[in-house]
Amino acid sequence: MSLCALLPAVMFMATRAMAQTRVPDAPSASNQVETSASAAPAQSITQAPNQAAMVHPFWDGKNRLLFSGVAAFRALDYASTRNFQARGREETLLPDEVVNNSAGFAALEAAATGASVGLSYWMHRMGHHKVERWISLTHLTITAAGDVRNYTLKSGHRAARAVSQRH
Repeated sequence: MSLCALLPAVMFMATRAMAQTRVPDAPSASNQVETSASAAPAQSITQAPNQAAMVHPFWDGKNRLLFSGVAAFRALDYASTRNFQARGREETLLPDEVVNNSAGFAALEAAATGASVGLSYWMHRMGHHKVERWISLTHLTITAAGDVRNYTLKSGHRAARAVSQRH
């Protein structure tokens, strides 16, 4: 499935799930007239436990740490891709016009970091605070795995030399 087809599906599901995560409005003066016996069951049904603890400022310590991690691993992805290209390997996920253009590739890495922060902000605004953190954590983990892969690839120079020496 292409990214263009996946993004609207994710947006649709996120807006549908939003109805289940809204914090109920504060009770009005007319609602406070109810007796405490009848109000207790209604309150326990409409308000989830620890719901106030789930709401947090967007730029809190955890998000700053996650966004810094995403940015650091995206920068390491840039460096690791350049490293394995210098060792004679070919980038297969991105076109050569992007990867061989230093400024273009750096801009792509910065845009990926910005997209991660933007998507997390969107989920924060929609009230999906767990998803907001999982987006950054998933992006960070996948990028770190790619960086490890890039640095552990064997150099292509040795393989090319071995083939040329046989002929």
